[in-house]
Amino acid sequence: MPPIQWFPGHMAKARNQVQEKLKLVDLVLEVVDARVPEASRNPMMNQSVGQKPRIMVLNKKDLADSQKTAEWLAYYRKQGYEAIAIDAQHARRLNQIPQLARQMMKAKLEKQKSRGIRNPGLRAMCIGIPNVGKSTVLNRLVKKNIAVTGNRPGVTKNQQWLTADDTFQVLDTPGILWPKFEDESVGNKLALTGAIADTVYQADTVGLYGLTFFQQAYPQALRKSYELNDADMAQKPADLMVALSQKWGYGEEYNRAAERVIFDARQGKFGPFTLEVPGDLDGHAE
Repeated sequence: MPPIQWFPGHMAKARNQVQEKLKLVDLVLEVVDARVPEASRNPMMNQSVGQKPRIMVLNKKDLADSQKTAEWLAYYRKQGYEAIAIDAQHARRLNQIPQLARQMMKAKLEKQKSRGIRNPGLRAMCIGIPNVGKSTVLNRLVKKNIAVTGNRPGVTKNQQWLTADDTFQVLDTPGILWPKFEDESVGNKLALTGAIADTVYQADTVGLYGLTFFQQAYPQALRKSYELNDADMAQKPADLMVALSQKWGYGEEYNRAAERVIFDARQGKFGPFTLEVPGDLDGHAE
């Protein structure tokens, strides 16, 4: 399978704009998918943001394994970031983001107050790759449907300032992917969770990746969802995909079976799951 590559021109432009606007903000909100926290981070954007104070916002926590989410929160805090897990779709814990930002920037706010500024404000930049729910996070923060949302990757195209309250403004930025996934597993994770367009990956490869993962990491969920027995679960993933294709009446159209596995994973048929844990990084984190 050739490496998944997807880097539209508007994304290169947006990356440059982010670097230009960084000097205007006090901190950065980096929104990631709680199911794939590290895979859904853009390494190029991480380099662009540099040492700017940052809050890691693990969105879609309702879709993720809660125990593994707790591990990721601890990991990011150890890296020197603030971190919070939220469910933006249902507006859970969103109000804690401005509170956390003010807590982080307490020294600066107090300094501004000492200079006679009554209600000193903060400006944040919100970054995140396509389809991690960044626009939903922003809409819930400002309590209006201002940021464009959609169930397909890459809907936000322009930067815009949004006002959460009198003292907290957020700059929305387009979701930006990087030119090439050096690690094939990163592409598979993002494809399985819907972060990249369905036209740029092969369903049979991603579907088999998903089936392999659930067979190993969440066997009981897979067994229950697809009504599998011990013999089924003992099969190699490729053989199990063939068996499922037959079971579902797809015959030798294994691609259809793979697409169904991808769809079911995205729809939560297997329950909450997380595709990676901090231990997977093997010391290669920043």
